[in-house]
Amino acid sequence: MPDPVELEIFRELFHSIAEEMGASLRRSAFSPNIRERRDYSCAVFDKDAQVIAMGDHMPVHLGSMPMSVRAAIERLDLDRGDVAMVNDPFAGGTHLPDITLVAPVQILPRKSSTRKPDFYVASRAHHADVGGAAAGSMGLSREIYQEGLRIPPVFLIRGGKTQQDVLQMVLANVRTPEEREGDLGAQIAACNTGTRRLQEVCERYGLPRVRRATEELQDYAEQMTRSLLKDIPPGVYSAEDFLDSDGISERPVRVAVSIRIEKQGRESSQPLVTVDFAGSDPQVEGSINAVEAITYSACFYVFRCLLAEDVPAAAGIMRPIRVIAPKGTVVNAHPPAAVAGGNVEMSQRIVDTLFRALAQAMPDRIPAASSGTMNNLTIGGLFPSDHARAGEPFAYYETIAGGMGARPTREGISGVHTHMTNSLNTPAEALEYAYPFRVTRYSLRSNSGGRGKHRGGDGIVRELELLCKAEVTLLADRRVRGPYGLGGGSDGMPGRNVVIQNDGSEMPIPAKGSIRLRQGDRIRIESPGGGGWGES
Repeated sequence: MPDPVELEIFRELFHSIAEEMGASLRRSAFSPNIRERRDYSCAVFDKDAQVIAMGDHMPVHLGSMPMSVRAAIERLDLDRGDVAMVNDPFAGGTHLPDITLVAPVQILPRKSSTRKPDFYVASRAHHADVGGAAAGSMGLSREIYQEGLRIPPVFLIRGGKTQQDVLQMVLANVRTPEEREGDLGAQIAACNTGTRRLQEVCERYGLPRVRRATEELQDYAEQMTRSLLKDIPPGVYSAEDFLDSDGISERPVRVAVSIRIEKQGRESSQPLVTVDFAGSDPQVEGSINAVEAITYSACFYVFRCLLAEDVPAAAGIMRPIRVIAPKGTVVNAHPPAAVAGGNVEMSQRIVDTLFRALAQAMPDRIPAASSGTMNNLTIGGLFPSDHARAGEPFAYYETIAGGMGARPTREGISGVHTHMTNSLNTPAEALEYAYPFRVTRYSLRSNSGGRGKHRGGDGIVRELELLCKAEVTLLADRRVRGPYGLGGGSDGMPGRNVVIQNDGSEMPIPAKGSIRLRQGDRIRIESPGGGGWGES
């Protein structure tokens, strides 16, 4: 029987390591997207690549990161002083801008080639450009080759030495190499921090005790998940939701799910929940396809949300849960599908669909739909002649928050990032300092939240003026169908995108695609409000 006090000490120890890794990454990063918006994640893994602890970072990263770690372990013989790099969505990644670094942690000397590292640490960060047809690597694409540089698991550092041929190959294929090199350095620093802290913990408690604690934490996470599932009435709960389109055609894209809750046997160790996405649309031509890691990550996030805050965010949570994502569909796409939007848009719709299904079983716990889109905005061009960096390329990326769905007991929060994103809104001062833009409007979008007993949170109005010509790319959704309400609450208001030209005329633009703007043009994003909850 584990000592509950000691178990809590180890839970906090591992969590603090992941958090400190994130702080190290953030404080040493070059790009505003990582430094200001915190678009990164860090986690700690055991010798079998099972996640032990996650930082309070990006859910879309965290639930899928174990697949990247496993891919690195399977393809590379990682040893002390090595760091692997991977971004391939079809090798455990999510989309190409998310680059993951994986480092083995060897506590005892490796006496044979068959001995595994004792732990692994990993850092993932969204890089503002990784090449491809559009600046920011988030353009409207039909296949992954158009989206940027695809990196299978490779050594970035081997035996403590940077593999310059690999690094230079990456930097030669991106628009902002200095920034990319700086951000990769920050990720390396994060892995070094995690390695050092794990070594200190093992020195203090001894490797056998620390290993036993990791096993006990996994068992505890599983036990708490089974306890939660025991309170859900057995049955099959089905739902569907749609993305407005894939950006190529105007046809809505369907996500369907059936959640089967089994009756729990006293001694059962079998999965109690089957999450089946049969009925979801086949993979589409546009870039909103999700790879399997994204779908798994969304399921992990949803069930983690239902657990108490002190339950470790560990692999044990998913032991009682089986995920079925049919191959060749929008929830498990295969090459050469374009997938940039699967990570940021399809992931949100998967979460919306899962919560909609669970609301049938747990109506007093499930919120209405939140904004349901990350409102991805990328802008690329050359710094103007009056800038200190005149003629150099820039690539700006951010996601724009929206309204949170109302909850059964209270209103939704306004102007926040929800569900699979946990980033911040870029401060206007940081944005204007780093890029040739001016923030001309930044406010809540009044009354955009759905009505009900509890109102949905309001979205945001964000307007930028370009101080030079540039290519603007938008990857967003919920522009046709607003976020759904629950319990009789009304839907949130759909989003809207407008370009205000030099002459003052307004031109609506699609939610997915690129447009070239002139100096003095403005782009305004009005993000969706959250759905309302309950009859008003």
